[in-house]
Amino acid sequence: MNDSFRAALPFSHRVRVYWEDTDGGGVVYHAQYVAFLERARTEWLRALGVEQARLKAEEDRIFAIRGMQIDFRAPAQLDDELDVRVESVRVGGASLQFVQSIRRCADGVVLVTAEVKAASLSASAFRPVALSDALKQVFLSASQGAAD
Repeated sequence: MNDSFRAALPFSHRVRVYWEDTDGGGVVYHAQYVAFLERARTEWLRALGVEQARLKAEEDRIFAIRGMQIDFRAPAQLDDELDVRVESVRVGGASLQFVQSIRRCADGVVLVTAEVKAASLSASAFRPVALSDALKQVFLSASQGAAD
């Protein structure tokens, strides 16, 4: 797997707010935060060496979001740079539960917190499938590294 330091929790991914991310008033549209959270989870997986295209092609596995709870605390605006984090992950038999946050880089204000539940599914049957031992170990190692 890739450099474990890069994948240490909390994992941070920076994004800039563009016009396309905002409503008519220059404030980030609420649904766009979901995309920002997804990008951070994907980049965290990539940093762990877990490539989702490879998982689908070689292991017939995908991750599907099955639940999400979001708390919108303050708005992001056009041109803000945001720090989108994966704070922690809890590993289940066929699921992952993430705690995430989005902060404005300029002042560190927490704009959004989220709990995201992802299911491990067979890509061909779209049915739950247990995480492989190897994949589970990658996630457990990353989550234990967060406690160190």
